[in-house]
Amino acid sequence: MASPPSTESVEPASVRKQLLGPHRRRFLGRNADGWLHWFFQGNAAISIVVLLLIVFTLFHEAADFIPRNRRNLEIYRKAGLEYVDILKRQTEEFSALNRRFSAVRLAWLERLRAEGVSLTDANRRLAPLDALGDRMGDAIAGHNDILAAMTEQASAVKDRAKVNQDMVEARQHFSAAAAAEPERAAKLRGQAAAITEERIDFAAEVAALTGRLPEIKTANQRLAGELTAVGGAFPRTGDAAIAKRLNQLHEAIQEFVESLPERELTMEHWRPDAAVSLWESFHAFAFGRDWITASFWQDWYGVLPLFLGSVFISALALLFAIPLGICAALYVNQVARPWEQHFIKPYIEFISAIPSVVLGFFGIAVLGETLRHVSQSAWLAWIPGFPMRERLTAFTAAALLALMAIPTIFTLAEDALNNVPRAFKEASLALGATRLQTMVHIILPAALSGIAAAVLLGFGRVIGETMVVLLCAGNRIEIPDFSAGLGVVFQPMHTMTGIIAQEMGEVVRGDLPYRALFMVGCLLFLLSLGINYGAQKIVRRYRLPQG
Repeated sequence: MASPPSTESVEPASVRKQLLGPHRRRFLGRNADGWLHWFFQGNAAISIVVLLLIVFTLFHEAADFIPRNRRNLEIYRKAGLEYVDILKRQTEEFSALNRRFSAVRLAWLERLRAEGVSLTDANRRLAPLDALGDRMGDAIAGHNDILAAMTEQASAVKDRAKVNQDMVEARQHFSAAAAAEPERAAKLRGQAAAITEERIDFAAEVAALTGRLPEIKTANQRLAGELTAVGGAFPRTGDAAIAKRLNQLHEAIQEFVESLPERELTMEHWRPDAAVSLWESFHAFAFGRDWITASFWQDWYGVLPLFLGSVFISALALLFAIPLGICAALYVNQVARPWEQHFIKPYIEFISAIPSVVLGFFGIAVLGETLRHVSQSAWLAWIPGFPMRERLTAFTAAALLALMAIPTIFTLAEDALNNVPRAFKEASLALGATRLQTMVHIILPAALSGIAAAVLLGFGRVIGETMVVLLCAGNRIEIPDFSAGLGVVFQPMHTMTGIIAQEMGEVVRGDLPYRALFMVGCLLFLLSLGINYGAQKIVRRYRLPQG
């Protein structure tokens, strides 16, 4: 008898596939989501790791700068270079007085020539002034002789101290290598033991320098007497402008004479054994006015002129870029027709695609040369800083940096204007306001947070630029002379990015100049980080509510 069919009969394959299909698709979908999640999370993690490695490398390489610079300053003091520099600064200030004297003489000669006096007669009338100039030049001869001898002696002591320092570092290197390579340890320790540095009696060496103080005081007395006599013997003139300049020169001479006792007192109280603290080393970097490397005398790593140059050029660039970028964004967003928008926006944004080195070449060959040529025009002589002596100046670099910042400011400002609710504009126009009133009093204030963030990001863009400032700023490491008024914009300057690009290829890895450049990089990194953080805070604090 046949058995009844089983209720647990096997399902056909097609039915089983249909039943499992949705579960399989859900399983595969969950797996795909998981893989996508891990893929993007992995990319984000890699980005964070790379950023941390960059920050670690930057600060790790810069970390040893302050202790090394302290040793550099210790040698500067112990060898007596600091003592000699007191006298050197005195002679440099005297040279500045001589230059002012020559400038007054030249101005007087030009006045006489403008009055129709022949060159021969003009020189004859200026002969008394020339005699006083010769007398001034002879008055400093004794100081120059003393300074030359002291410079030679102090630099020789410094060279011996530097050789000793190199030997100490070489011995430390061999000792470290011996610990890392046990199979060669005996040989390396022998090489380390064979290195012996010279014993230098700094006290005796410096005593020979400080022993010249009575001689310096005698020379100062003679100098003060000569300068007082020269200042009192300046010839009289009926020209008010020349008389004023002679009077100013006389006052400067008196101030110099009055400063001599104070300098002598500084030399008396100077001590070669005074300790150099880490704070003094950091202060020399952060507030130092000189950046001098590979000098036979003394290396200085003062970042202040580079910092001021970077900030000044960037601020000047923003002065050009902000009105152009924001006005262009307002026009495109609020006024322009659709065909104008499609024409203007791509062309402004295309500027950011131009390589900065190409802009630098344009600044050297075209912009800088054109500005200098135009500045020679007599009818432009009223402009401060004209005629320009240099073609590569802060103005040249700032004009090109402004061109690079405009796309950033324009794009972000235009996005901020797009985020202003349309109802604001419609309500203003419905109340009878004109389009201009609506833009100035409604649209612009509503988008102000985004525009401020755009300006800050534009500032971060230009302050980190390298090639344009390296090629077009003039690369003069000096504090800008703000006493020149608006003419300061036509002075050559140097920047933090420029000094890194200029010197990084020439320094020895691990040496003091190498560490100094990384310190500049840390300062630049912190400055850029602060600018971007400020931009983000502004956007989050004043963001318009959605909906």
